[in-house]
Amino acid sequence: MRFCQALMLELYRHLGSDTDIPAGDIGVGGREVGFMAGMMKKLSNDTACVFTGKGISFGGSLMRPEATGYGTVYFAEEMLKTRGDSFAGKTVSISGSGNVAQFAAEKAMFLGAKVVTLSDSNGTVFVKNGFTDALLAEVMELKNIKRGRISEFASKHGFEYFDGKTPWHIPVDIALPCATQNELGAEDAKLLLENGVMCVAEGANMPSTLDAVEQFIAAKILYAPGKASNAGGVATSGLEMSQNALRFGWTHGEVDERLHAIMKDIHANCLKYGTQEDGTVNYVDGANIAGFVKVADAILAQGIY
Repeated sequence: MRFCQALMLELYRHLGSDTDIPAGDIGVGGREVGFMAGMMKKLSNDTACVFTGKGISFGGSLMRPEATGYGTVYFAEEMLKTRGDSFAGKTVSISGSGNVAQFAAEKAMFLGAKVVTLSDSNGTVFVKNGFTDALLAEVMELKNIKRGRISEFASKHGFEYFDGKTPWHIPVDIALPCATQNELGAEDAKLLLENGVMCVAEGANMPSTLDAVEQFIAAKILYAPGKASNAGGVATSGLEMSQNALRFGWTHGEVDERLHAIMKDIHANCLKYGTQEDGTVNYVDGANIAGFVKVADAILAQGIY
């Protein structure tokens, strides 16, 4: 708490609803956001919607913790639809065990997939028969409340545990890297492809190295870069700000519906700009070009080029 408050003594003057809006990330969750938001109110005497990921009691939004993980799965679901497929019956590996990984697992399981891995910085747990709702709830308690390690969960249940390893050597249909940057390298990509992976959707900021990305694109599998499939959290931060400005809170279902629509729209833009002559989609090109065109159009329309 004292660290968060001390940070705000200088940072608060650089923040504003139309200037810069912080949100949580690795190691910064609702608790830390609360400490910082409270200190900013004390310093600025302003309750404008500056921080996102706040607690519900002081302006937060339902669905914010779930947003990035759900959004990643929603985007992957749209990709699978382009090939007449779905999550149902698929085996899924997920890296990480924080908010994004937890809720990506929850949504993938809801859609009928078998999630077989979660991980942390120490290693990976492999649940051969797939996580159940009860097992996932146990991981959530371990990580969110007890602040424990995934190895403790593996030891308790006798699940296979790979010390110091990521999940990418395990054969799966769908891989969702949801941990951290550069966690999936060229050798990992090679293993995933050799083992028949059909879809990789990023739920973190640049978790795949450039070499890995090139392999996915060359293999013409469904590959979603984080700038597209990882957008759910930022999108819901925007929805949180909208609710703050309205002085009104939407229900869980209303926020989820809006998030789902946003992810579908992002996917549609990727299709628009990333579809190749052979009918396959390069989602890296699609996401990059869509983003560039949006900014370029705005610059031209405002005459500020």
